[in-house]
Amino acid sequence: MDRSRRKMDHIQFALETREEESSIWDDISFAPNSLPNMSYGNCNLAASLPPLQLSSPLLINAMTGGAPAVTAINQKLAVIARERGLAMAVGSQMAALRDPAVRESYQVVRRENPKGMVFANLGAEATVEQAVQAVEMIEANGLQIHLNVMQELLMPEGDRDFRGYLDNIRRIKEHVGVPVIVKEVGFGMSAESMEKLADAGITLLDVGGRGGTNFAKVENRRHHTPMFMFEEWGFTTPESLLESAELQSRGITFIASGGIRHGLDAVKAIALGASAVGMAGSFLRLVQTVSIEECLETVDLWHHQIRVAMTALGAASINELQQVTVMITGRTAERARLRGIAPEKYARQRLGKRDS
Repeated sequence: MDRSRRKMDHIQFALETREEESSIWDDISFAPNSLPNMSYGNCNLAASLPPLQLSSPLLINAMTGGAPAVTAINQKLAVIARERGLAMAVGSQMAALRDPAVRESYQVVRRENPKGMVFANLGAEATVEQAVQAVEMIEANGLQIHLNVMQELLMPEGDRDFRGYLDNIRRIKEHVGVPVIVKEVGFGMSAESMEKLADAGITLLDVGGRGGTNFAKVENRRHHTPMFMFEEWGFTTPESLLESAELQSRGITFIASGGIRHGLDAVKAIALGASAVGMAGSFLRLVQTVSIEECLETVDLWHHQIRVAMTALGAASINELQQVTVMITGRTAERARLRGIAPEKYARQRLGKRDS
């Protein structure tokens, strides 16, 4: 199958298989604060992915590129990013490194948003030279390196050899010249994987948990012998954030992506330790179904929802939001305990005062 057809299949099946109605975030809730002692107007949405500073915690996460037919999608996403000050990542650029004819599907992002925060994207099989080319192609402010082992294994034409990934990531981090974000693609991250990446010098991690676009389902739709038993593989986004707790104290910064439906989900992710929140499927659905004006109105609504929750919790900043009391119940709590993580700690913490 040619690469352009595969890109279009991914978009179609991503829209059809997105788990929007899943309840992964419903296990997370907050203690009410009847005396928040703050004003809605004082909510500061600025987020930090050191050394990068963002004006919003919402990030348009990597989706597509590599086919002429998707250029219009990336153009619309770039307009939204520009108009609302959102950071944006492009999809994997390996296709453009192999075929210069499809570079426009990525370069349109920088052309539409010349002063914005844009992230390049490659898989962990990439070389240093390819990483540098990807960054230069779109004048990127940072580079996402994605990890998608299960997707590759289920993909009819996918990779089967994952040796040397950590060494590749280490070399790219040392030579690419921009901040590197290592990102899972919908299957979540364990503490063990996070620790290996931290030891390799990576300080920005996107946990990319299960709950949003299900790439196991996407690839099963494309395969004549689908393996349905792998469609629930991995950790959800809340589970992955709980796995990250110890590394948060070591100065590692986390992005949460996977199943974010609205502003309250974003707030829950931040309360579990994320500094920014990536959304892909929600943005893809918007640009495919409504006008740019309606897309911008939806982003405004998400920002409003975040501010409403922050005000109700008495948290004026992203940093303060990371300190609020959180209740973790259901399957998320059960699986956390199996991993030696105590949900009770989150239920007892107070603004500005964490339990040891």
